[in-house]
Amino acid sequence: MAKNKMVYSFGGSKTEGRAAMKNLLGGKGANLAEMARLGIPVPPGFTITTEMCNEYQRLGGKYPVGLKEKVKKALARIEKDMSQKFGDVGDPLLVSVRSGARASMPGMMETVLNVGLNEKTIKGLISKTGDERFALDSYRRLIQMYANVVMEMDGDILRDVLDGYKKKKRCKYDIELTVEDWKKLIARFKKEVKKHTGSNFPEEPWKQLWGAIGAVFESWNGHKAVTYRKLNNIPSDWGTAVNVQTMVFGNLGDTSATGVAFTRDPATGERIFYGEFLPNAQGEDVVAGIRTPQPINEARKSDPSLESLEALMPKIYRQLDNIQKRIERHYTDMQDVEFTIQENKLWMLQTRVGKRTAQSAVKIAVEMVKEGLINKKTAVMRVQPEQLDQLLHPALDPKAPKKRIAKGLNASPGAASGKAVFSADEAEELGAAGEKVMLVRLETSPEDIHGMHAAQGILTARGGMTSHAAVVARGMGTPCVAGCSEIEVDYKKQVFRAGNTVVKKGDEITIDGSTGEVFLGRISTIAPKLTGEFGTFMKWVDDIRRLGVRTNADTPKDSAIARDFGAEGIGLCRTEHMFFEEDRIAAVREMILADDEAGRRKALAKILPFQRKDFIGIFKAMEGLPVTIRLLDPPLHEFLPQTEKDIKALAGQMKVSPAKLKARVAALHEFNPMLGHRGCRLGVTYPEIYEVQVRAIFEAACRLKKKKVKVKPEVMIPLVGHINEYIPLEEMTRKVAREVMKKHGIRVQYLVGTMIELPRAALTAAEIAAHAEFFSFGTNDLTQTTFGLSRDDAGNFLRDYVEKKILSDDPFVTLDQSGVGELVEMGTRRGRAARRGLKVGICGEHGGDPESVKFCHRVGMDYVSCSPYRVPIARLAAAHAVLEEEERKKQARKKRSKKKKK
Repeated sequence: MAKNKMVYSFGGSKTEGRAAMKNLLGGKGANLAEMARLGIPVPPGFTITTEMCNEYQRLGGKYPVGLKEKVKKALARIEKDMSQKFGDVGDPLLVSVRSGARASMPGMMETVLNVGLNEKTIKGLISKTGDERFALDSYRRLIQMYANVVMEMDGDILRDVLDGYKKKKRCKYDIELTVEDWKKLIARFKKEVKKHTGSNFPEEPWKQLWGAIGAVFESWNGHKAVTYRKLNNIPSDWGTAVNVQTMVFGNLGDTSATGVAFTRDPATGERIFYGEFLPNAQGEDVVAGIRTPQPINEARKSDPSLESLEALMPKIYRQLDNIQKRIERHYTDMQDVEFTIQENKLWMLQTRVGKRTAQSAVKIAVEMVKEGLINKKTAVMRVQPEQLDQLLHPALDPKAPKKRIAKGLNASPGAASGKAVFSADEAEELGAAGEKVMLVRLETSPEDIHGMHAAQGILTARGGMTSHAAVVARGMGTPCVAGCSEIEVDYKKQVFRAGNTVVKKGDEITIDGSTGEVFLGRISTIAPKLTGEFGTFMKWVDDIRRLGVRTNADTPKDSAIARDFGAEGIGLCRTEHMFFEEDRIAAVREMILADDEAGRRKALAKILPFQRKDFIGIFKAMEGLPVTIRLLDPPLHEFLPQTEKDIKALAGQMKVSPAKLKARVAALHEFNPMLGHRGCRLGVTYPEIYEVQVRAIFEAACRLKKKKVKVKPEVMIPLVGHINEYIPLEEMTRKVAREVMKKHGIRVQYLVGTMIELPRAALTAAEIAAHAEFFSFGTNDLTQTTFGLSRDDAGNFLRDYVEKKILSDDPFVTLDQSGVGELVEMGTRRGRAARRGLKVGICGEHGGDPESVKFCHRVGMDYVSCSPYRVPIARLAAAHAVLEEEERKKQARKKRSKKKKK
């Protein structure tokens, strides 16, 4: 490890890193180095690599050999560049210590500012700035941060001391406190630190520095960071870099300020410089929402009483505007920048790819192609498949009655309703129990991440568009209304007030994150309309992808929705799902519980008309596209009457005694219905059931074809484990199809195939493909039978398996590629060896999971099938699969070329 470079300098006289070194320097460090290379004003500093973080963890919290010497040398360079000395009593160099992982994790790891201040060096700071109040405030901030981050003292303790003092002095803001106030508070803070930690606050600057560096390394495995990584699939072995950087101050009076800005609107994607700032403030003041932030420019000024940076400091604004344009052109992507103005000098503290909503991501990608910044392939890769889920969520029904009670900032779009809760823990607890909740906070902090994830929406009283709540909610795709100053939140009473309206814990509210409005009660929603840039973007997606995308749909309504979302047919129509309605389930129960074939046929005669009607509606909705219909596959326990009331009602309908019917129900009881009398086993023992379904399919197809409606039925026989199960059912299907077509004088093109959902079917795929015209992998059951897991019960322990890294993902969410995937690949290969041109697809829930879709592309499937609202996600994932494959081949060619040159 000592052979590797441990520390990289940036800014001032020496810059060693660059943007491409993000894996080693983290996003913050790599981009600080890149800005320095571009000649953009960056406070000098250095980055300790992510490798050092991993080594620190490996050594059990000890610093790697040689690191301290490298840090000392790098700090000496900063001292030379700034003409200041770390720990000097005359003109002290102060530094910030910040985290910086390769993936952006806003607020999830720790930061310590003003490192190097103590009872002696503060005198030099006072002498240099001429502002004793500022110097004392800076020292207080260091003590407060250091105690919490490094000494692990509860952050509320010192915060409550400060708030209580301000309340006593009748001050609203920190800036109103005097020199004497800060002296008293600093003394009180130090006493509290000693009381609660058993140690004094460290005065020695180097001790402060190494304590802060260690705390940043430790924060990589902190609760909030671990939670965020899980939610965003960030590997735990990436580690974080540590950035030690010269402190610059935005709270040195009226000529100083600090802010956060985006090169485009992160909520809408509009091409406009967008952000907020605070005069005479530190960076944490902007994101904490303690004071109302002011707009960067006049164009986005909504409150006339707030002065913009453009009006307040026009020269600095023009410099900042030129830098943001230059940075966006350089990175060819929307950037999120942080800046500080210290006594009329602009410093850039960070740039990173800005988090954005799905709507914004699509708009920015399309517009940047039009602007010539990127090509279409790059645009497609800029939008992650899961992001599209945000675009597909319903919006508030404009015709529904509404009672608006407040309005805040439209921080993250989308509509959501839920019961008001006031703590992240309660949101998580109720969310896990299936409740829809709305997290209401004064402002959120990184500690609230688990509750924010569980909530349907987020409402905060404080904070701006760049507050923690806004940034994290946009990244999650969760609707959010932030900075809603019209509400008063009372944590003790568990209520919030909006004017004369009082909302208690458990009361339902609705927010519209697109408008910033808050409503009382639950409001109905409507499906989104996907037009404009989305249509353009998805056309590019479809031009790239090779994998077809169908939908799992059981009703004409779902079929129509899926077609609007771009589905190219139905990959799974589950006929048993058509029977759950009250007027139908009785006939199905009668059929299942009948003693003989005559009884079953009598019940089936009632089923045939509504089956035919359903198929007519689905074929119409999918006109010209293939429709794969799975014959009945009911786990019997889902259909059998359970209550005395249901048994009595059905007995009367069947004209048998309740006792006899109850005995029949008991006789059909199965210990494991998912592996019981279902699927093709039902068709083998009671072929008349499948006969009626096939008749309904082809009668519907013939009736529509007579009306010039194009139909493409595909009949799928489920749960086949042996070829001898498949053959008689295929023969029956073709026999009934011929009879119906002959009767109607119509010829319908159709296919007969099977669902591969048992390991034996995958192993004997060659035998089955000799007869079947298509395979559809039912990966829900294939996962269940391969792992020996009950998907109905495994949720009780699978979360522990993922958390303990026994499994990388829940196998019912993301396909297990090395196990279940191996069976899928083998079944595909063997099936196509036996039947040239065998059509192969997947219709389990994995069909809408991006990683599983990419796997299906790699094994050469013809299509995936997923729920209607995941169709656009699967389309985009299929395009990503093509582009990622092209990139792998490109890198392989480069590698071969380098090898040849050597």
